[in-house]
Amino acid sequence: MGISIPILAISISLYLIAFVFAFGAERRRSTAKVLPDEYDEKTYCAYATDASTVYGLAAFGLLLVCQTLIHGVTKCLCLGRGMMGGRSTTCAIVFFIFSWISFLAAEACLLAGSAKNAYHTKYRATFGIEHLSCATLRKGVFAAGAALTLLSMLTSIAYYWTHSKADTGGWEKHQNEGLGMASSNYAENQHQLKTGEFGKV
Repeated sequence: MGISIPILAISISLYLIAFVFAFGAERRRSTAKVLPDEYDEKTYCAYATDASTVYGLAAFGLLLVCQTLIHGVTKCLCLGRGMMGGRSTTCAIVFFIFSWISFLAAEACLLAGSAKNAYHTKYRATFGIEHLSCATLRKGVFAAGAALTLLSMLTSIAYYWTHSKADTGGWEKHQNEGLGMASSNYAENQHQLKTGEFGKV
């Protein structure tokens, strides 16, 4: 299997878009402040925009598409044709493992960050008596997801590259061996046929 430029271009583009969404989610984390209720002696948490949740889920979905694309093309290492042994095969296995580790870690950060960012404190406290704490997503969760998205891109592309080099195709090898044996048998039969004709003469 050769390296497909369109597959590389599409996957890298989607990875970069996912990174931009994850970085944007970190910048647009929901913030909250405690405000007094104008109708009674209670305080409540007023939250800003939830755009960070949307960005995080978008990055989550795009990263999932990228992983499915790369490992679908390579048939997830185990379901494709046999690979020849050597350095390329070893590198492909190593990058395969690291691509899944970085992918799962990035998805966990993005999903957990989106869920936590979407959570809003509903509790109301008595003004001047109770201290109200508003639940917000702490800084760095989406940033970690963005960094892991880039790492997932690098390891997945490296896996695809090394897999393409290592996947010389066991079927093609056996097919060539079969062709070689057929050619050898054909030459031997021709030689015997000519020897028989010469003996008759």
